[in-house]
Amino acid sequence: MSINQRLDLRQGQTLTMTPQLQQAIKLLQMSNIELAEFLEAEIEKNPLLEKDDGTQSPASESVEAEETARPGDGDILTSHNADGQDAFAADRAAADDRPLDTDFDNVFTGGDMAPQEGGYDAFATDSFASVGSGGSLKFDDPDFSFENTMAKEQTLRDHLEEQIQLEFENAGDRAIARVLGDYLDEAGYIRADLPALAERLGTELARVERVLDTLQRLDPAGLFARSLSECLALQLRERDRLDPAMQKLLQNLDLLGAHDLKKLRNICEVDEEDLRDMIAEIKTLNPKPGLAFDRFISQTVVPDVLMKPLPKSRGGGWAVELNSDTLPRVLVNRTYYAEITKNATGQKDKEYLSAQINSANWLVRALEQRAETILKVATDIIVQQEAFFLYGVEYLKPLVLKDVASAIGMHESTVSRVTTGKYIGTPRGVFELKYFFTSGVASTDGSATWSSEAIKARIKTLVDAEKPAAILSDDDLMASLKAEGIDIARRTVAKYREAMKIPSSVQRRRLKNS
Repeated sequence: MSINQRLDLRQGQTLTMTPQLQQAIKLLQMSNIELAEFLEAEIEKNPLLEKDDGTQSPASESVEAEETARPGDGDILTSHNADGQDAFAADRAAADDRPLDTDFDNVFTGGDMAPQEGGYDAFATDSFASVGSGGSLKFDDPDFSFENTMAKEQTLRDHLEEQIQLEFENAGDRAIARVLGDYLDEAGYIRADLPALAERLGTELARVERVLDTLQRLDPAGLFARSLSECLALQLRERDRLDPAMQKLLQNLDLLGAHDLKKLRNICEVDEEDLRDMIAEIKTLNPKPGLAFDRFISQTVVPDVLMKPLPKSRGGGWAVELNSDTLPRVLVNRTYYAEITKNATGQKDKEYLSAQINSANWLVRALEQRAETILKVATDIIVQQEAFFLYGVEYLKPLVLKDVASAIGMHESTVSRVTTGKYIGTPRGVFELKYFFTSGVASTDGSATWSSEAIKARIKTLVDAEKPAAILSDDDLMASLKAEGIDIARRTVAKYREAMKIPSSVQRRRLKNS
């Protein structure tokens, strides 16, 4: 068999994603905060792009569009115009029009507070202004700056450093103590392999353990523990309450978590009253002593879309808009483009300007399309889940991506990108758009389907209402749900219960009878 070379001409169809199409898909996936970071980088690269600071010039083209209403929605008003007088703008205007009542030019120089003729003006004398060593009443003095007069919050590291300086006379021990301090987590527990650490420091393990024992006696008690039981033991040792019975209790915290009090009484060799006192004392301890110092501020979820009910005077329904506080806006500076185009004589300069203006125009159109797509998806979700917004989670309907995609005439993948990582602020709270897509369970007669989230809410309601003498098992919960028309299996009930971190019937009986 011989191998020959030849040329063939064939026709075929392929789907090619251009760089601009790929970028448009990425824009659709970004949240408003991520989009703001992306646009900052684009503005730095493209001299024809600039931020919209709210004062648009006629020669600039904004990414924002006029207020629009989707035909056929009737009771849903959609808008992504920050300047439009809608239900949101009215609330903002009321807060922005407050007058300032302080005239700083008049303070100490005129009006009722002006010094009387012949009187003593303390602020006009040099001697008073320089009273004391280095003192001054001038507000431009660094000693009186706002930053230097604020009370500095002490961190855990600062607090420990002060005590380490006092507790350790040997410089080597102080160095080991500081290294151990670097292994503390935010709760105050030490996460270090002591033998490996001793080898790395080139010292004996006994010396590291001796330094750690000293550190465990520092304030607040419980720091440098290697487990929860050790953290509680350190605090009880400081109170002189670490007796043998309490030690046995700390060694069996798993039984305490399972509320197996009978077994705990036998292990600790105490009666019911003593065990109750021991448990009450443990509840007064701090399982995370490190959190008293380093305070970590959780990042609040910022909604990308806002909705609120419209008043009856406007026909009722819902108003929907993109969050203008986080929605970045850019302009194409056509005045600047026209000016520099006149001076561009070289071919490379003209090609560069042409590429930049095309890129800027495309970005503006892509942002506008992104805004419209997000509003379409959010609006249809509100329409299909209106019962949830009116009556609560038990009325959440089963919904899949295909339902929304068919309603707005888009592909499921587009809806998936829009709903991932984006949040909507509603009268019932802030939810990720993905939250409204849930699987369904058929009713017993097959006439309807129930959302999984609605079933979870119903299970939680039943569990919260149960009495200590009548704890509901998974079979009982299944029977109650079937009586309400929800066709569900016992294993599904158990799965939903565990997903909500609701203990089993045995554990709940111990909890409610303890």
